[in-house]
Amino acid sequence: MMQLPASRRNLPSWFVLVLAVSVASPRATVAQSDKIRFRVDSEDGQLTVPQLVAKHGYPVEEHPVTTDDGYRLMLHRLRSNRPNALVVLLMHGLLCSSADWLLIGPGNALAYLLADRGYDVWLGNARGNRYSRQHASISPAAKSFWKFSWHEIGYYDIPAMIDYILESTGHDQLHYVGHSQGTTGFFVMASTRPEYNAKVIQMQALAPVAYMEHMKSPLLLMMTKFLNTLDTLLAMFGVGEFLPNNPILHQIAKYICPTSTVNNMCVHLLFLLAGYNPSQMDPTLVPILLGHTPAGSATKQLVHYAQEVHSRRFRMYDHGPVKNYLNYRSLTPPEYDLSKVTAPVVLYYGLNDLLAAPEDVQRLAARLPNLQHNVRVNHTLFNHLDFLIANDVRRLLYEEVIERIAATEESD
Repeated sequence: MMQLPASRRNLPSWFVLVLAVSVASPRATVAQSDKIRFRVDSEDGQLTVPQLVAKHGYPVEEHPVTTDDGYRLMLHRLRSNRPNALVVLLMHGLLCSSADWLLIGPGNALAYLLADRGYDVWLGNARGNRYSRQHASISPAAKSFWKFSWHEIGYYDIPAMIDYILESTGHDQLHYVGHSQGTTGFFVMASTRPEYNAKVIQMQALAPVAYMEHMKSPLLLMMTKFLNTLDTLLAMFGVGEFLPNNPILHQIAKYICPTSTVNNMCVHLLFLLAGYNPSQMDPTLVPILLGHTPAGSATKQLVHYAQEVHSRRFRMYDHGPVKNYLNYRSLTPPEYDLSKVTAPVVLYYGLNDLLAAPEDVQRLAARLPNLQHNVRVNHTLFNHLDFLIANDVRRLLYEEVIERIAATEESD
């Protein structure tokens, strides 16, 4: 058994488990690229999103939003000084936050690139993450606060954000860019509240997640084997929050995540989760990433994804036959009707994405009635996290995303 120094023995049990898995696996040697460089400061992992944006000299605002079911969310905004600027909403994935779109800094991160082009950039935060942990009447300490999955994020959170942004800006429509769960939530919204399709100029889905039959992540496959245990734990003991944001994790990362490019344990752990791609991973970003992620989520979000893997369908939360009948008037949960997703959609996928497998993306693409493009990122090893932090993500992906937004502006 691996022995940790005394100063590092009070680690969360989940972290010790994945750490042991990574130690037992081959080590990664990481190469660098010639991306646009900015000053990497590991202390950026301890800053809030407004602090991080202000540090780089961009205007930043915080906008609280309340959903129809009482959750208080926080939107972060990089306001444009261009009159009537086109609005872009960026939505993060599972366990993440608005920080996702900022981590690799000016000149590289999508939020900064869009702001540099004069767009009005809004960054969403789903219920339960570090910026959206309030409710009109329920404390996050109560188990009832955590009785939601990504269904509620799609049904309540994203519509509330869209309505608030459009009212605040005076626009009738906006652009939507989502990563991972940020795409799942959009497909939930567009299929269950189809009136919101008309409010979206175009939806660009990075590493889209709906069907999960071919998900290959070793870490998540291990967790799906404990699906029944997780569900039972949730029901019996009210364990509602999964991996809350904790400042101690940043301190842990500073000790066990070296900034060298050889034998980096934390880099290899991320590869086990998302896919192996050493040429696109800058290890100096890992302590910053772990300072912002995990940002907190409900255990039910993870359970709902595990259900997708087992059922091989894109459907609502499975409460069990009795509760299903009470909720859905059916013994099994209904599938989301993707034929109602009429907003223009562009999909981007990676061949080495262990979470959004290419086969599952193709299945999704075949069911979208207004699919504009289905784009394979031109890099053989491009993985799930590369959509956010790859060394060459600007050249491989973001420039095309921005060009598609610009094209809609020119066609008006």
